[in-house]
Amino acid sequence: MNISYNWIKQFIDINLPASEISSMLTSSGLEVEAVEKFETIKGGLQGLVIGEVLSCEKHPNADKLSKTTVDVGNGVVLPIVCGAPNVAKGQKVVVATVGAVLYPTEGESFTIKKSKIRGEESEGMICAEDEIGLGKSHEGIMVLDTQLPNGTPAAKYFNLESDDIFVIGLTPNRVDAASHLGTARDIFAVLTERLNIACTIKKPEISELILTSDAPKNVNISIENEKDCPRYAGLVLDNITVKPSSAWLQNRLKSIGLQPINNVVDVTNYVLHELGQPLHAFDFDKIEGGEIKVKRASQDQPFTTLDGKERKLQHFDLTISNAHEPMCIAGVFGGQKSGVTESTKAIFLESAYFNPDTIRKTSQYHALKTDASFRYERGIDPNMAVFALKRALFLLQRECDAKVASGLNDIYPNPIYTFKVACKFKNIDRLSGLQLKAEKIFSILDALEISVSNESKEGFTAHVPVYRVDVTREADIVEEIVRIYGLDQIPDRPHLGADYLSDFPILGAEKIENAIAKMLSARGFNEIVTNSLTRPEYAKALGFEENSQIEILNKLSPELGVLRQSMLFSGLESVLYNINRKQKDIKFYEFGRTYHRIGSENKASDFKENKVLSIFLSGNTASESWQQKTSATQLADLLNVVNNIFFTLNINDLVISKNEGKVEFKKGEKVIASALAVPSIWLKLAEIKQQVYYAELNFDLIVKYTTEKLKFKEIAKFPEVRRDLSLVIDKKVDFATIKAISLKTERKILKSMNVFDVYEGDKIDQNKKAYAISFILQDDSQTLTDVQIDATMQKLIKAYETELGALIRQ
Repeated sequence: MNISYNWIKQFIDINLPASEISSMLTSSGLEVEAVEKFETIKGGLQGLVIGEVLSCEKHPNADKLSKTTVDVGNGVVLPIVCGAPNVAKGQKVVVATVGAVLYPTEGESFTIKKSKIRGEESEGMICAEDEIGLGKSHEGIMVLDTQLPNGTPAAKYFNLESDDIFVIGLTPNRVDAASHLGTARDIFAVLTERLNIACTIKKPEISELILTSDAPKNVNISIENEKDCPRYAGLVLDNITVKPSSAWLQNRLKSIGLQPINNVVDVTNYVLHELGQPLHAFDFDKIEGGEIKVKRASQDQPFTTLDGKERKLQHFDLTISNAHEPMCIAGVFGGQKSGVTESTKAIFLESAYFNPDTIRKTSQYHALKTDASFRYERGIDPNMAVFALKRALFLLQRECDAKVASGLNDIYPNPIYTFKVACKFKNIDRLSGLQLKAEKIFSILDALEISVSNESKEGFTAHVPVYRVDVTREADIVEEIVRIYGLDQIPDRPHLGADYLSDFPILGAEKIENAIAKMLSARGFNEIVTNSLTRPEYAKALGFEENSQIEILNKLSPELGVLRQSMLFSGLESVLYNINRKQKDIKFYEFGRTYHRIGSENKASDFKENKVLSIFLSGNTASESWQQKTSATQLADLLNVVNNIFFTLNINDLVISKNEGKVEFKKGEKVIASALAVPSIWLKLAEIKQQVYYAELNFDLIVKYTTEKLKFKEIAKFPEVRRDLSLVIDKKVDFATIKAISLKTERKILKSMNVFDVYEGDKIDQNKKAYAISFILQDDSQTLTDVQIDATMQKLIKAYETELGALIRQ
């Protein structure tokens, strides 16, 4: 939210540096994220002055140029070559002196320098309006009608102003501060109660609602449901001339980032940001039947909003309708048919209070976020409605001489009064850490417009104004007192220290996650965090059933419509993002969750979420270097990473097998991890053109099977023996199967085995492959003899021949 310091000064007579106001706001709970400079014209016309042309003659070397001398004040006369056809002796002009930076209406900025133009000295520039950002005309230089002395800054002539804009990160509970008046209230309270600076808040000027039109116009208003709309006020104004608003009004809106539209719309936007009360202007002649009905829409009722888009209204949408059709989505967005145009002669000006829940639901469903809905859905001040109308009338009378053409319609059957909160002094002392006197407490609350009654030695009753929707409990009252008194003024207690704080050991799952993260980061991996919301088509591509998806009710966009059931595509989006930025060697990991619907009802038991570790590899294994050759990443590199994780966590006895293109790591019957080369059809869907390898680990199972206590044993005293075998087997047989048969056949002295060569070619059957396998044999109690070794190898050979149909190559 942007707040103008100059605008704040309309409420409080204050001249402190913007940096002090920034600190003051932040310390009172309105965090200022930045203080930005605003200038009516970029550059503020620095270095531009009013000058007088003393002489003007033709340039001796150019037909379309003039050679002039210009008085720029303080006895300084500059020679300036000018190309404008209308330059003449005696004119008052705008002169850009040497060193001035000009910001033209179109094009890049440029700096004025001393120069020679066709052989003649030129020490400045006589300006046209487009050359300094004041307009679009380039027909000639600006000729001023002024008695200001030469050398007067041009900014003074054009009434330019600079401003400091506070960019406030407004928290959802502080909608009362979503206006300049609301922000001024906090500044006033801090000035008077913390800094002891005497000041007052000046309310804006208003006009009384007195019928002044010669042709009265009436509107009949009805509210279908008072819960949807507790208050609705409005009146008709005629004698409206729609045109650009005054320069001061446009500047106010521009300073906070709004684009001026026309005088009527600009006034409603001004009042919104000044008082926090949204207003809406309807073209009176388009209110068919002379009726305004505040009612719910019909289901799927078509309605075209101001942006030209047709939307399907829902049964829960509140509308402002005429006798036949909706004119506006209440509190959210106006309609195209009833909006103010250049031909508008009379308006109906609306000021209302709508149920925040109703507005929030509509805004979320239609993905319409406006300045009005932002405030309505958080809860505005219902008692500001009529004052805001009077303020808008005051401005419209000055902008277009508007006249009141109807009586005030103010439907407010059940007024909303201040909220009462019982407070005890002992609780204020206990919660705040302060020992404030009652007089100081009451003074702070009074500065915040919170009145007090039922005073006693024990406590009091606070009456909270209705615009403070976040103050409903005793603790909230304490917070109000402390934030204005100053959190930094709470004294430290002599006995306070950190040594009494309990030690909270890291839980097992967190230890394991940290261990994995450290190991992967040490190997050059980067951790990513991706969105749990994703595209519905991803789940379909992965083969998940449609009814297993969890769909978001209020989608932000179709691309974020469902909760992910796999970490694959959210990670691939990060891979693509990096590849598109020339970062093609990818090593990513992410701890995240996947979400699944396992039942048809919407009970908690019908949903399941799993914690998952995902790993991505792509590109080359290492960056190019003269020290080593690089190579393309392979699936084996990813499998090695997964094995290292299990080794780090001491997870043993895993069975590795291939299943439908994936390599699976199983513990018993449960798949603890899987890895694969991402198929081209998935890569195409993700718009990735290089191979990516992906592993997904079930983190919950990892936690279950991690062995934190390592077992040690004495290093064997007897030597190990290596033997090699070459097996010709079917292509479908993998090494994990061979290893499982080996360990089943010989458990005692077979310590490890490894494939050191694989052959597939024309020297063996095309459905076969040859594995060269090394076996490490060792007995912990004695040195192995040749007889024992040969007997063991024969047992293994027989097992391979029997169970695998293997051919042993000699």
